[in-house]
Order: sequence, then structure tokens, then C-alpha cells
Amino acid sequence: MKKNIFIIDDSALMRRVLSDIINSDKRFHAAEFASNGIEALYIMQQRANEFDAILLDINMPKMNGIEFLAELQRQNIKATVIIVSTIAKKEAKETIRALELGAFDFVTKPESFEEVNSNLFSTRILNLLAQATKMDTGNVNITGFEWNEKVSSEEKVCRKKRGTSKHGYSKIVAIACSTGGPKALHTVIPALPANLDAPVLIVQHMPIGFTKSLADRLNELSPITVKEAQHGDLLKKGTVYIAKGGHQMRLLKNEDGSYYISVTKEPARRGLLPCADIMYESLADLEFDQITCVVLTGMGGDGTAGISKLYKSKNIYVIAQNEETSVVYGMPKVIKEAGLVDEVLPLGAISDAIIKNVGVF
Repeated sequence: MKKNIFIIDDSALMRRVLSDIINSDKRFHAAEFASNGIEALYIMQQRANEFDAILLDINMPKMNGIEFLAELQRQNIKATVIIVSTIAKKEAKETIRALELGAFDFVTKPESFEEVNSNLFSTRILNLLAQATKMDTGNVNITGFEWNEKVSSEEKVCRKKRGTSKHGYSKIVAIACSTGGPKALHTVIPALPANLDAPVLIVQHMPIGFTKSLADRLNELSPITVKEAQHGDLLKKGTVYIAKGGHQMRLLKNEDGSYYISVTKEPARRGLLPCADIMYESLADLEFDQITCVVLTGMGGDGTAGISKLYKSKNIYVIAQNEETSVVYGMPKVIKEAGLVDEVLPLGAISDAIIKNVGVF
């Protein structure tokens, strides 16, 4: 049975473009249209259960996309929403707000006729709809990653018996997330105290321009300091560093023994900029007493290879978000099935687990 999609956009041309893309795929049907949030809200109040997903513009008259999402939340109307907007590129903070209000993910509208005719935009829309509606994606690998190794219980026991670094370095938290990650981070990060006895590194799959808005918003909401990582940042306890979109992030060591963040523009790994595996791998040569790895909601298996490398030489503790609270149960599933997880927890329990594991100063 085809999935019914509700298109909300004030542009008749864009409604037509999105409709053509949706109807070109036998899995989906463009079932309804609205040109502003007020019209859309009335339709949702009457027929919300008829739609499997919504494609939503942000910049609309009468009631914009942010106001529409807020009303859905206020009226407890359940919906799976994908943001499709030019503002998603120009005003990243609006996109972050939409994700905070429960949007599944976002895609920017094409900026030229050539982009409209290319497969990139339509493929992104259809892939997001497939993820959002939990459709069989055929030849598309929903996890985006396969892990063939598995850590045995004996290996875990041996790892846990290892001593800590004789150089006296303490603890660090490293978090990986993708689809659904911004909303998950809005639950986890504001619950961390300002005196957390560890710095926190985060890789959230996001394009350039959006991670600063995400960091700024989380910093407003959190007692702990949150910032977009900049090249050369010295590592500090009680600070959260979010990897810069469109770049790779590593932790490196200065000659004086201090640690600093390296932010580089380089090719994507498996299409990922930033990539969590690169972040985790960079920790393998550093001297921490304990590394707490957290894998949150997201498509694919990013993080598993890097965490596996850490398992071979470091004292690490791995927390994965459970299936029930994950928007997309890809990354947490892959890490769990690899046998690398110490705890599987619902989203609301993860911040407490981090605090319990690393303590405060």
C-alpha cells in the first residue's frame, strides 16, 4: 500500500515539483496539499491519521512552518514531518528550531533549475520519506553500513580488567548521532551539569552552516557550555564541542601534553562530513583513564568501526540509545549487534548514565 504524503508549501511550483517527485515512486502518493500553516492545521485536525508523512516549508504566510509545528505539539497531533525549505540554508537556526519541535529531518530546496532536474534533490526526498515512513527501501541499505566483527564476552572481560593510564589523564565523553540527533541532543545535553568531570565531543551528521546554530541553541538551554568546535580549541572539562558541519574533527596532543581539537576540510568518509569513526579513532592514541562512548539515533553504522578500534586498547564504556526512543534505529542497532555495548538505555536515561559514569568536579 502506498504511503500518503501531505505537501505544505506556499509555492504552487514547489508543490508541483514535490508532487511529481513523490508520485514518481510507486511507494508514495501525494495525497493532500496546503499553502500555509493555518490551512494545513485545519486539515490535520480533521484527518491527521490519513497521512504517513508531511513535507513542510518554513517560510509561509499566515502561519509559518515553525508555528505549525508548535501547534501540532500543543494540540498533541502526531505527525512525521520533513522540512523542505530555502530558509533551511539561509537561516539555520529556524531549521534547528524545527528539529527541536520534532521534525524528522530536513532538506534544502534546489537553488537552480539544474538542481531541480538533477537526481540529488529527488533522491534525498525519497530516501528521507522511506526512512521516515519505515518503508522497505529495496536496494538502499537503510543502515548504510555493515559490521562483520563481533566482540566476545571474554574480550569484554579482558578489556575491563585493563588498568588506567599511568600518565594521569582523566575522562572524556564522545557522542555520535545522525537522523533524529538534534532532538535527542536537546534531551541529553541540557541535563548535563556545568561541572561535568569530562569534556564532551559530539559528531552530529549535518551540513556546513547548521552545527553552529545547533551549538548556540543547546548552549542557551544548558548549564554546561556548548560550542561548535574550532580548530585549535583546547580541551576543557565541562565543555561540549560539536563537530563543524562539512569538516572532520579529531582530538590531538600538543607538545606540552595538552589536548586540542583539529578541524579540517577534507574528503568525506562514506559520504560523512563529519564522521564519528574519525573522531573515535583519534582517541585511540591518547591517554585517557576512561572513554565513555554514546551512540544515539541515526541512520547507518557510523561510530562502530571507531569504537571497535578503541576496544582493542582503551578502557571504554559504551552506551546506546534503545530502539523504542530512536527516530531511526540504525547506528545504535549496529553498535549493539557488534557486541560493543555496555548499556542500552531510553533517551531520557542517557544523561544520568553519563553523569554516573564520569562524575562531577
